[in-house]
Amino acid sequence: MDVSADSPRERRRSDTTRNLIRVARHFTAERGLAGFTVEELCSEAAVSRRTFFNYFSSKDDAVLGMPIERADAAAVAAFLSKTSDSVGLSPSLLTDLAALAEERWRALDIAPDTVSDLFRAVEKEPRLLGRMIELGFEGEQFDARLVEQRENLPSGDLRAQAAAQIVGALVRSAGAEFLRPGNEDSFVDIFERRIVAARELFDSQDALMGLPR
Repeated sequence: MDVSADSPRERRRSDTTRNLIRVARHFTAERGLAGFTVEELCSEAAVSRRTFFNYFSSKDDAVLGMPIERADAAAVAAFLSKTSDSVGLSPSLLTDLAALAEERWRALDIAPDTVSDLFRAVEKEPRLLGRMIELGFEGEQFDARLVEQRENLPSGDLRAQAAAQIVGALVRSAGAEFLRPGNEDSFVDIFERRIVAARELFDSQDALMGLPR
């Protein structure tokens, strides 16, 4: 499920974003948010203060990996472009939504060391946990609106909400397994196993109920 098409500018921006996130998480895990300045973060990351604020609104957002400019524009465009002539929802909806989730994970460059720093940062700054929960909910709402737009569904349609929530739950489950000590599988492999299982589950239920697949 690879839909990436990075330009040199996008790759540079992605590399800088990842570097700032890593440094912000490490500093926060060691010192707390009040224990370092933006200038110190920029010095460690070898960027200017102006560059930092072109990427992130605050130290909090850098720790949580929430840049000002979304990194998934190309993946979102690819998702929206995949329409279907079939009656009802597109048969590939969950698969395409999963591909979007995979591209976001790749862009985050999540590895056990930086996630460990994130967990330690949250322990130092408990208020970050509330913001993480909010961001998860906001992300699912964003994806639900994408599904509505692509599938021509009315605002608030429960099918769009369910699709976003299902894929979001599979992402969280796959992420937990990926970060488990001793795991040697990639996040994508772990995630795609869950997507296959979900499709098999829904297909079997449709067959039992006599619904079209």
